[in-house]
Amino acid sequence: MSDSRLSLLTFNCWGLKYVSKHRKERVAAIAEALAASEHDIITLQELWVFADFEYVRDAVSKKLPYSKFFYSGALGAGLVIFSRYPIIAATIHPYSLNGSPIDVAAGDWFVGKAAASIVFAHPLLGQVQVYNTHLFAKGGDEGAEYQKAHRLVNAWEFAKLARQSAELGRYVIAAGDFNSVPTSLPMAIIRDHAGLTDAWVSTHPNTPDPSPSSPPTPPDAIRIHGVTADSPLNSYSAGKPLEPLARKFQGKRLDYVFYRQPGNHPAGTRKPILRPIGTRVVLTERVPGYDFSFSDHFGLEATFTIDAPEGSEDPNSLAFKGGVPLVLSSAGNPQPPASSQDISPDSITQTLLSLTSRYRYAQAQGRTQLTIFAVCIAFLLAIIIGSAWFPRSWINPIFMVVTVALAWLATTMLYIGFVYGNWEVNALTNIIEELELYRGALQDQGRTRSSRSS
Repeated sequence: MSDSRLSLLTFNCWGLKYVSKHRKERVAAIAEALAASEHDIITLQELWVFADFEYVRDAVSKKLPYSKFFYSGALGAGLVIFSRYPIIAATIHPYSLNGSPIDVAAGDWFVGKAAASIVFAHPLLGQVQVYNTHLFAKGGDEGAEYQKAHRLVNAWEFAKLARQSAELGRYVIAAGDFNSVPTSLPMAIIRDHAGLTDAWVSTHPNTPDPSPSSPPTPPDAIRIHGVTADSPLNSYSAGKPLEPLARKFQGKRLDYVFYRQPGNHPAGTRKPILRPIGTRVVLTERVPGYDFSFSDHFGLEATFTIDAPEGSEDPNSLAFKGGVPLVLSSAGNPQPPASSQDISPDSITQTLLSLTSRYRYAQAQGRTQLTIFAVCIAFLLAIIIGSAWFPRSWINPIFMVVTVALAWLATTMLYIGFVYGNWEVNALTNIIEELELYRGALQDQGRTRSSRSS
């Protein structure tokens, strides 16, 4: 494998124990497929079971000897990165909002959705930071505004992390399941604030937008539009109800590979150019010997070439001999550079509308849950006081069961309404105030540029 090319695969494995169908058979097939591939980096999502990670790791270890399994939340982040190059640093940033602990069916809160990353030293590029993430799932792209808030918080926090990495002088590659279509607000935040470029768009320019009267065929939706989820060709998606957007495109493009060059480097130095030359959707076929797909998502493969910078003919002449200091710190809220492209104030305003809607919803939910807690306590007191006058002994077991149920409900509502309710409100407050400050800085810069030009 040449160092002047870099190949990456990202894939959502749908590997939740006891819940995901045909998990063991699919993990074995995924491991075999990855072992036969020629990728330099592989990022996997929803590989929650550590034994499954070990199985895949052993299968790919000859080609990808370095790996990291990331931990987050109560059940693990489900994020894994395999690398051909030695990993010199790794970190994980759990998102501040990931749904509610009372929403057990969705499970996002329990797994602790996060942005995981590794840093490796490439022979030509120097330090490269690879991000692997899985954004909050519930809410969709067409739901109520308050349902979109947690994913917007994820997108903002992820964009800050990726932007900070580039500002440290690293090349950045970001991959994963973003649970958002390309035209959605979370993707605009990630592209614009982090300065990331969508590798699929770079390698598929001028792709026509399908019309409702003439939707693409399922194979064309995959080949031309990069559909990776909700495809009729996926055995786990076929026949399930789809949102209008998914019907229009014969599925959704939810999985991405982004990239960007270093944000700054010493004056007078020349840096190689990381450029995508091909992307394609993979693992679209059935598992060999079975009538089901590898996962409920398809995989996405991206191939990059490393070009020499202007004035140089050979990128190998710029082989890495040192580099920027290894710094791993949490992302702050830097002031926007005066000349760089950034998220627009209008996008921030739209984000603030969703976050404010969620803020009001969270306050109302908290009040409702605390009211339920108070009512449960009142019933418990009534049962305790009235138990002295229960006429028959046979009714005591019934009231005992009722008492236990009321006590459980009261405890749950107190925890959700007070502890988590305040947690969510405070997290939303932080992000809202942060975005308002950032929007003000962007608007001040815009006014300054306008006054100079006039």
